Amino acid sequence: MNIGIDPETRKRKQHTRTFDTLKEARAEYARVTEQRNNGTFVHSSAITLNEWLDQWLALRSQDLEETTLYSYRVTLDRVRGRLGGIRLQELTEEQVEEWRDWALESGRLRGPRAGTPLSVATVEMSLGRLKEALNRAVTRRLVVMNVAENVTIPLRARKEDRRRKVNLRPWTVPEVQDFVMGVREDRLYAPFLLSLMGLRPAEVCGLRWQDVDLGRGIIAIANTRTMMGNRAVVEKDTKSLAGERELPLPGPVLEALRALKHLQAKEKMALGEAYANCGYVAVHESGEAFTGKQLRRRAYRIMEILELRRVRLYDARSSCLTFLANNGVPDHILARWAGHKNVSTTKRYYVKPGVEDLRAAAVTWDGLHGRPAGGPAAGLPPQTKGRSR
Repeated sequence: MNIGIDPETRKRKQHTRTFDTLKEARAEYARVTEQRNNGTFVHSSAITLNEWLDQWLALRSQDLEETTLYSYRVTLDRVRGRLGGIRLQELTEEQVEEWRDWALESGRLRGPRAGTPLSVATVEMSLGRLKEALNRAVTRRLVVMNVAENVTIPLRARKEDRRRKVNLRPWTVPEVQDFVMGVREDRLYAPFLLSLMGLRPAEVCGLRWQDVDLGRGIIAIANTRTMMGNRAVVEKDTKSLAGERELPLPGPVLEALRALKHLQAKEKMALGEAYANCGYVAVHESGEAFTGKQLRRRAYRIMEILELRRVRLYDARSSCLTFLANNGVPDHILARWAGHKNVSTTKRYYVKPGVEDLRAAAVTWDGLHGRPAGGPAAGLPPQTKGRSR
């Protein structure tokens, strides 16, 4: 039977099936006719989920950066192993739910933790990408509906994930100060200070001397060097348009950069032609640029030597932005400093006040029960008599 016109060839498309009885044939004819009329008819296809994901990633590659596309591939690889061989039109909601449950129970496949649960965030990311791909399959009339649309993470799994998760707090102000004192003589003192200024590791590694104006005390964030799969280094522009910004340098950072430039000039003179004059700020003694992985390892080694609590180098960003927010930096300045389009992102993900940051609120609360803020320490009994009614 005729099911419409092929938009590419402009020829009629035919749907042919064979049945044992006339009754079955008429029922199928009625079903196809109804779906064709209401725009929900999907022609039979043998394409598998894996094949469709390959096509979808090829389509998305036109709008995604290389590192983002790599992340998409890794995220979907977690789905492919168990669901990829299923025909796209035969994939069911129950099969997606079974994959979710498996991933939450024992989905880690590599390393010393193989067979342990994947985190809720990881499973949720994979589900999100699968839903995107299936939504596109619906618009392409490859499937009638997105069978993953209503598959979510159960509340019980979220609670178990929270119990398992180690909540690593960013450094407090005293911890930041201990680190700064400990690295003052390190040749990467300036790059570490840039991290403590709130720059992303990729921004620190991508900063070039041409982006540094020592005379005006300003740096331009316009280039990044990031790791793809902890192996390949990808150089590109900033994460977003908002990430491209100029920042004034605090006095200690400016002096550290001047000292580093002077040191690199001496290293270049000592090595001569053997020096790799790459133009980056964060370089080895040989002039070769640091990768994000190397910078992190150097930072972790210093934390170990100084007997400091180990945190991610990226979390220096949170320490900086929390401190600025606690000390009254206006929201629009805070977002601009962080390289975000709006401050909601900054405050949601990077401003993380600790218990000591809440101390002022405890003191202010004293006024609620009749003692002015700044009176006796919170928790001490009041020295006034209560009123009776």
